[in-house]
Amino acid sequence: MKIQKAVITAAAPSQRTLPLQTVIDRDGESRAVLRILLDEVRRAGIGEIAVVIPPGDEAAFARAAADRNVRFIEQAQPLGYAHAIHSARSFTADEPFLHLVGDHLYAGSNGASPTKRLVEIAEAENCAVSAVQATRETLLSHYGAIGGYRIAGQPDLYRVTNVLEKPTPTEAEQKLAISGLRAGYYLCFFGMHVLTPAVMDILEHKLRDSPRSVTLSSALAELASREQYLAIEQTIRRYDIGTPYGLFYAQLALALTGKDRDSVLAHLLEVVALHNTEPRNIGQGA
Repeated sequence: MKIQKAVITAAAPSQRTLPLQTVIDRDGESRAVLRILLDEVRRAGIGEIAVVIPPGDEAAFARAAADRNVRFIEQAQPLGYAHAIHSARSFTADEPFLHLVGDHLYAGSNGASPTKRLVEIAEAENCAVSAVQATRETLLSHYGAIGGYRIAGQPDLYRVTNVLEKPTPTEAEQKLAISGLRAGYYLCFFGMHVLTPAVMDILEHKLRDSPRSVTLSSALAELASREQYLAIEQTIRRYDIGTPYGLFYAQLALALTGKDRDSVLAHLLEVVALHNTEPRNIGQGA
């Protein structure tokens, strides 16, 4: 199959301003998070892109995108992440598509594109593929996670047999353990997927009954029981900019993998040294 379309979701009330935030990219240029994500999609050779946004926000997103070849789709009601993806069904039609979340940024030292690798695997294997990352169990409450097994001869590729949304450590240990991972680590979603038209069909059916309780993880769990569904393990780091200090960590990672690395690192070490030598004034009276 050929992946020609992409959908970025940015419609959650708590998320609506995150893709509009400005950071300094690896080249030292000031750009909106949304623009960085759009460039990442285009690195995978995809030209048709839709962004799912809250009602009334198109002008702000268009300014951040600075790209005339992007379609904006309003999620009419805030009915959750799965509903936001399904809101793009008229855009994706009956075609597979790349999906990215609007509140994640990615950084790695080798400059490789995780999106390009994901799309290549999906096209070669002719199936849905999710990017995942080994994540310690204390962070399971932030992510969907998969269970499955490694594919022989492909150390970073897994056949998915189970998917749970934000499992507890006990649930993960019982249902998602994968041979070869470090103890206490599980494969959690990375914020990017290639999804087949079957996912939209599953979401349509689920959303009819209880739209607010449907998750993408539940749809992907059903997909895994219907057809081949794979996961590719990523070594590039993901940064959820919606978490406390998330935007700071993402900016720091971009800086330390970019052209200004030495300058940023020198200043960072100065700040750390300064704060390690400052008097604490602990226990002193007024």
